[in-house]
Amino acid sequence: MTEQTETHHRPALVVDFGAQYAQLIARRVREAGVYSEIVPHTATAEEIAAKNPAALILSGGPSSVYEEGAPRLDPAVLELGVPTLGICYGFQYMAQVLGGEVANTGLREYGATDAHIDAGESTLLSGQPAEQNVWMSHGDQVSRAPEGFEVLATTDATRVAAFANEERRLYGVQWHPEVRHSDHGQEILENFLHKGAGLPADWNSDSVISEQIARIREQVGDARVISALSGGVDSAVSTALVHRAIGDQLTAVFVDHGLLRKGEREQVEKDYVESTGVRLITVDAVDTFLGHLAGVTDPETKRKIIGREFIRAFEQVQRDLVEEAKATGGAPVKFLVQGTLYPDVVESGGGTGTANIKSHHNVGGLPEDLDFELVEPLRALFKDEVRAIGRELGIPEAIVGRQPFPGPGLGIRIIGEVTRERLDILREADAIAREELTAAGLDQTIWQCPVVLLADVHSVGVQGDARTYGHPIVLRPVSSEDAMTADWTRLPYDVLSRISNRITNEVREVNRVVLDVTSKPPATIEWE
Repeated sequence: MTEQTETHHRPALVVDFGAQYAQLIARRVREAGVYSEIVPHTATAEEIAAKNPAALILSGGPSSVYEEGAPRLDPAVLELGVPTLGICYGFQYMAQVLGGEVANTGLREYGATDAHIDAGESTLLSGQPAEQNVWMSHGDQVSRAPEGFEVLATTDATRVAAFANEERRLYGVQWHPEVRHSDHGQEILENFLHKGAGLPADWNSDSVISEQIARIREQVGDARVISALSGGVDSAVSTALVHRAIGDQLTAVFVDHGLLRKGEREQVEKDYVESTGVRLITVDAVDTFLGHLAGVTDPETKRKIIGREFIRAFEQVQRDLVEEAKATGGAPVKFLVQGTLYPDVVESGGGTGTANIKSHHNVGGLPEDLDFELVEPLRALFKDEVRAIGRELGIPEAIVGRQPFPGPGLGIRIIGEVTRERLDILREADAIAREELTAAGLDQTIWQCPVVLLADVHSVGVQGDARTYGHPIVLRPVSSEDAMTADWTRLPYDVLSRISNRITNEVREVNRVVLDVTSKPPATIEWE
């Protein structure tokens, strides 16, 4: 199958040396209007050349370039004639390979650092203040720049903090321009991309949509396609994009397992269908799911049951559609839409295509013997880009701007057995929290705010001058860029107070609201 990461744009390749920030660099390049991909440092010069890169960015990394076993890049890569920017470890690697010197001088720089800029006529730092705050994270220094390179910046501890060889279009900085803590970091990246590499800022929502529509039509032909629509951002946008490409060849399938948030089914059936015009089949499987979850308290068992029953519901729809196609003489059902994003590709090993469903995929754990070819129109995109595409496609903001929500739904936000009564309690509490966060204008501040029902815990309370024995509710507001790490969000006290008062007043079974103030790690975002 043709990989969906291909585009008509020549990529800026981010070479990953084990950096904490490799994905962040790729995102910042996209923000500059340039398409980017991540490749491992083990890629050969031939493999990198085969991707026809327009620019290279060598990432940071935790190693020392002179240590045995430190990550290495094929030195021939720097002879390809591709404009290259080295960052931190990548900067030191360039210096070492090109004939400069890297040493451990005993002087370290971590965090905010004052850099002294002597940009001259350089492409990289032109037009920037002579003194600026940059974000450092290194124990080694470039003590001598390679021959033919001009030193562009220093710090009190580092003699060579940035350099350039304009003739060869090779550049490097010791600090991290990709993090917001570096005052002019994005400017540096844009100078490199637009001036150093001569790339236009033409990677945007419109170009992605037009490219993917053409690719989807080429891949699918006249065949029919189905999509598992959860109501989440990824499946909503991928479904809408495929529908824009092939219209009524697509059927979306929405499985209501009873573990949804308040109003989600109506939101998908009414607002989403009205805005996209997609053909939707809703499977009402609430009784089936809750029947199998009865008496189950173990989190992993819950997940497995929910995944298994989703498979069965989806299999039945598949059989029905195949029979319908046979009866009407219609085109066969050959493709399945999946909302795979670029971070999924990178984290699973870097982007080899697959023609069969894997059980870990994000449509609910579909089985390998559902023999469809995948259509993955978001495979080249980060989450923020997916939201932008969704807005361009006219998907309602209530869907495209929603917080991430786990596949097993509220089933893993009830600590204890999942029952109708407990789901109703949690649905109401969750709706109140979401309403108040939206009213306070905090939707863009937090990554998500799981609301958890401690169903097997009771606490004493006083409501209406009477003793109560109700459930506690946990609020878990977190901030994150990629969900790999997260910190709890410092919500205003008045907002927390309103949420607490409303939940304990409006949800009769709840008499206590508590706040989870744990970061990830050590905790996870979800409780189960």
